[in-house]
Amino acid sequence: MNLFADIRIRVLACLDQLVAEGTLPDGLSFAAVTVEPPRDAAHGDMATNAAMVLAKPAKMNPRAIAEALATKLLDDPQVEAAEVAGPGFLNMRLAPAVWQGVVKAALSDPDFGQSTLGQGQKIMVEYVSANPTGPLHVGHTRGAVFGDALASLLDYAGFDVTREYYINDGGAQVDVLARSVYLRYLEAHGQEVAFEDGTYPGDYLIPVGQALKEKVGDAFVDKGEQFWLAEVREFSTDAMMDLIREDLGQLGIKMDNFFSEKSLYGTGLIEKAIAELDEKGLIYRGVLEPPKGKMPEDWEPREQTLFKSTEHGDDVDRPVQKSDGSWTYFAPDIAYHYEKVQRGFDQLIDVFGADHGGYVKRMKAAVSALSDGEVPLDVKLTQLVKLFKNGEPFKMSKRTGTFVTLRDVVDQVGPDVTRFHMLTRKNDAPLDFDFDKVTEQSKDNPVFYVNYAYARVNSVVKKAEEAGIVVDDNALERADLSQLGHEAELSVIKKLAEWPRLVEIAAKGHEPHRIAFYLYDLASEFHALWNKGNDDPSLRFLQDGDIATTQAKIALIRAVAIVISHGLAILGVTPAEEMR
Repeated sequence: MNLFADIRIRVLACLDQLVAEGTLPDGLSFAAVTVEPPRDAAHGDMATNAAMVLAKPAKMNPRAIAEALATKLLDDPQVEAAEVAGPGFLNMRLAPAVWQGVVKAALSDPDFGQSTLGQGQKIMVEYVSANPTGPLHVGHTRGAVFGDALASLLDYAGFDVTREYYINDGGAQVDVLARSVYLRYLEAHGQEVAFEDGTYPGDYLIPVGQALKEKVGDAFVDKGEQFWLAEVREFSTDAMMDLIREDLGQLGIKMDNFFSEKSLYGTGLIEKAIAELDEKGLIYRGVLEPPKGKMPEDWEPREQTLFKSTEHGDDVDRPVQKSDGSWTYFAPDIAYHYEKVQRGFDQLIDVFGADHGGYVKRMKAAVSALSDGEVPLDVKLTQLVKLFKNGEPFKMSKRTGTFVTLRDVVDQVGPDVTRFHMLTRKNDAPLDFDFDKVTEQSKDNPVFYVNYAYARVNSVVKKAEEAGIVVDDNALERADLSQLGHEAELSVIKKLAEWPRLVEIAAKGHEPHRIAFYLYDLASEFHALWNKGNDDPSLRFLQDGDIATTQAKIALIRAVAIVISHGLAILGVTPAEEMR
């Protein structure tokens, strides 16, 4: 049930009647007609822009259209009032029975809020994709949580979602990892070692070096790289990916697929992707102008093979092959996305850290060129996370030697708090993570406030059961919901009614933070109703001696708990059955 979509259907039916009667001309498109909450709740329950968007193509005064539409809508028993405002906006008030039906729908429909928006379209969300050189850090945590929540949101909205991690195991950083592990291997054999030339000094490689010793004994001790580099590189990458999988598991994240960059080399995939672009006339030999500002690593003052990415929205053309014949770092990324397109995805989403902002246009250009503009790519950037304790910048003891890990954060506050708080800001806005604030029990802590609402509902249901009142969901959906007529109760119901619409808005915009915001607002409405019951006994959920009224009121708050549980599931958060 999507009440806003239902009322829009009624608005469109009334417009069709006006066309049939000759009040409106034939041939009008109603695609831009919307029904949504008014900017000011005092103006009504819903508002439509129909008259405003139809006035110009109909060559009519918008108020005249709005007044004619209002007359038609008032014939509908679900519409109590339809009032024209300003130049032609139309505000509607719905009958209480309409709102009460929302509660019944939430109780009876296990899919309440789910959408068919995606219509089964195949969509890939690629996220995390951190270099396999160490444990995930706090910056990766935000991208991991955002990507995972986005994937869950899209699944909830009817898309066929694939979660994928791109393993960057084909570059020079993996050689550095292998050399670092080799040093730990020598250390495991009792040798003194020094971490130089950019090698990774983190303690997390100590057990990897020990494991390598257990596997090969002293076979690699004091041997040149040509004897051990390839094998140690593979061993180290596997060990780091096991560690990363464990890190993701700490947050309840499970990928559908891990794709290795290394699998692109020596298999002809890079060559095939570049050949595809060449066939489209988008590959040429040339010399790029020296860039202004910071010099990128792929610029050369000599002729090289270039991708004509400017034909697909990029600022400059991009090199794909260096003058010495080796591939640039962009070439395997083109091949990877070519492989995505070949797998038949209808949409692609990449979740990158903010430091990849300069990479967005070239990647979009590549996908546009490879798919002939048929497969959209949305790149979502996640901004930095700043850690605080007691309002001050906070640094924990680190086994990495260089950064705060995902596990450090989860060990401090738990996975649910970590996930929820990472979604309390839009992905491209900086995020402050204060360890004290995210665990305090107050209205200012969204995760507590939402869970407190869920736990409070459970406590009321338990008390009703102890009093012998039947309050299972099957009984509640048969309750006399006409008793839910107080303004404070209707305010909660109206917020519940926004859930299906909110899901579609968040899914269309690829914005899972909207779910967290909505849950906080819903919890606020619930807590406000609870507090009003302290002053007005008629609003209390348990009415002594009145089972019918008690069931109606508990039906309302159970609907709140159901929607909270759906929303938290999208965010990957387990609702708290009780608060300690």
